[in-house]
Amino acid sequence: MNLFQLIKEDFSNVKRNDPALHSSFELFFNYPGLWALLFHRIAHWFYQKGLRVIPRLISALGMFLTMIDIHPAARFGRRVFIDHGVGVVIGETTIIGDDVLIYQQVTLGGVSTNKGKRHPTIGNNVVIGAGSKILGNITIGDNSKVGANSVVVKDVPPDCTAIGIPARVLKRGYDKTPLSHNKIPDVNKEIFQYLLKRIELLEEALPEEKKSKLQKIDHELEALYDNFIHAMD
Repeated sequence: MNLFQLIKEDFSNVKRNDPALHSSFELFFNYPGLWALLFHRIAHWFYQKGLRVIPRLISALGMFLTMIDIHPAARFGRRVFIDHGVGVVIGETTIIGDDVLIYQQVTLGGVSTNKGKRHPTIGNNVVIGAGSKILGNITIGDNSKVGANSVVVKDVPPDCTAIGIPARVLKRGYDKTPLSHNKIPDVNKEIFQYLLKRIELLEEALPEEKKSKLQKIDHELEALYDNFIHAMD
């Protein structure tokens, strides 16, 4: 597809898939992600021609108007949608596939100052939740999702969901629906619940003569905790 066909498809993609859009007029004022993509398509076209100054100027103008920072060398597939978009940062060697959905405050960044491929590769049909950071030359597989505010520093296989800091990969095919972030489990909460139940089980298994000694230590720990909490008032 040529440049104009890509841009036309980007606009049609929003009209087709965003239920919040009620008129074409709204595209001009409520979709900074769409306009950031427009500026990037043009800047990238010039960048591929071997130019450097003009793409940088176009990218700077796009960043000023949309608050979205995309390096002109980054490679985008078809029907990419940056929803809301403010605060999104996409680095130079990033590669993004087709039908990718990116929410606000996402960073596709690098962890090295060396030249070469140092930014992520995002597969097709990927959803990247708000505030997520995907860092380094890693790959997010096709049909995968990254939960909001996650920090991903390792590859994510296809058909998986990655959540947490650092992100943990849930089992394959966890949730096929496109936007069900509310169904992603709270892994940290589940771990704490497991530990509390395990401690309770161990306490029940202790002999009676040792429980009284442990109760004394428990009271001492409670006193230390109370002193710490009061010191923060």
